[in-house]
Amino acid sequence: MTSKRGFLQACAACALGAASGAVPQALAQPAAAPPGPKHTLTGTDSEGKPIALTDFAGKVCLVSFFTAGCALCTHELRLLREFYTNNRHRDFVLLGVNLDEKRADFAQYIELLKVSVPPEQRFPIAWRGAGGHQDSFGAITRRPTHYVLNRQHQQVLRREGNFLPTDWDDLWTSLA
Repeated sequence: MTSKRGFLQACAACALGAASGAVPQALAQPAAAPPGPKHTLTGTDSEGKPIALTDFAGKVCLVSFFTAGCALCTHELRLLREFYTNNRHRDFVLLGVNLDEKRADFAQYIELLKVSVPPEQRFPIAWRGAGGHQDSFGAITRRPTHYVLNRQHQQVLRREGNFLPTDWDDLWTSLA
């Protein structure tokens, strides 16, 4: 009985708040967290050309760490390619970082992409194991792991595993 009464009181408070234009404290959105660290990345892309996060200055960046043999990564990268294709004109870049231990596995993955993914859906991919690769993202323990960086390349989201529906919404609004 008490829980039913509490529920009814909460409903009444919401209705009164809505009528007055006030938002009950329990329903108020929390303030957005301040941006996290500013990240860096330098290395070479899959074509052997130098690549750096600074090449994408002023753009919202989604940096995705993955391995070629990861089924979850493969599914996630398909969704990321669709988002990239539809939003790269909005100062958005998708940057992949492959975590495979062997260069041969990375090279085989890149060759597979060349025959299975249309050119307009391809995005820069670096191999983290390449000589000279440096980044500030730290240890990656789960695949995939995604970082959304604002236009100043400060971290606004880290997601281990699949992007959540709210992550897609937040990424979309960050492009405004």
